[in-house]
Amino acid sequence: MLVHSHTFAVTSAQKLGKDIGVSETTIIRFCYSLGLSGYAELQNLIRNQLIYESSSLNEYHSSKLEAASQPNFMAQVMGQDIISIEKTMKNLSNEDFTKTVDKLAAADNVLISGHRLSFSAAHWLTFTLRLVREEVHLYRPDTDDIFLLLDKMTENSVFVAISFHRYVKETVKITEMAKKAGAFVIGVTDSELAPIAEYTDILLPISTPRTSTIDTAPVLFSLLNSLVAGVSIKDEQGFKERKAIYDAFNQDDYFF
Repeated sequence: MLVHSHTFAVTSAQKLGKDIGVSETTIIRFCYSLGLSGYAELQNLIRNQLIYESSSLNEYHSSKLEAASQPNFMAQVMGQDIISIEKTMKNLSNEDFTKTVDKLAAADNVLISGHRLSFSAAHWLTFTLRLVREEVHLYRPDTDDIFLLLDKMTENSVFVAISFHRYVKETVKITEMAKKAGAFVIGVTDSELAPIAEYTDILLPISTPRTSTIDTAPVLFSLLNSLVAGVSIKDEQGFKERKAIYDAFNQDDYFF
C-alpha cells in the first residue's frame, strides 16, 4: 500500500485482492486492522493524501531551486517540461484521445469551462477550436448564466471541463450539471482521482513528475493543441470553409 498507493486509490477491493493474490475478505480485514470501517474509508484517506495534502506552489518553487543548482537554468526548466510531455504521451490512452477528437468534431455544440489557471487554457481552446469549427463557447463566470448555456446542450453536445489542483468547486459542480443535462463530458485534469472524474465520459489526465499546477501548463497546452489539430484533420472540409471565411475579410486595418 505504501509503495503502490495510487493503485489502492483507484482499484476495487475485489480486483486489488486478485492482483495481489489474496481474497477480497483479506483486503477488508486489513482495513479493519488499521481501525478503519472498511475499504471505502481507506480509499478516501489515500485519495485525500494524494491530491489534497500538498502545496503546489511549494512544489513549484522546490523544483526550480533544484533546477537552479544545475548549469543552464533555462534548459533545466524546459527539460522538465519535455519530460512531462513525454510521460503524458506514453500514459495517455490513444483510444480516448481519438474518441475525444471525434466527439469535438461531430458535436452540435461545444461548451468549455475552467477557472483560475485553467481559465486561460479554456479561453485558448475556445478561441482556437473556433478557427476550425462552429458553435464553440466559453463559460465566462462574470457575464454568463450557466443555466442558459446548459439549457442549449443536447445529447449531441460536448462539455469540456479543465480542472487542476486545487480543483475549484464551481468547475466540479458545473461538470455534474452538464452530465445531468445529457452532454458528453470530457475532463482534462492532472489525476484520475480529480473530483471531476466522477462525472466524465472521457478523462484525459496529464502526467507530470511534480504536483505543481503551474508546471502542468506546458503539457496542458500541448495536449489541447493536439486536440485542435486532430479536429482540423478530422473535418478537413469544414476547416477549409472556416479558413475561406477568415481569408475573405479585409484585415489591413486591423493587422500589421
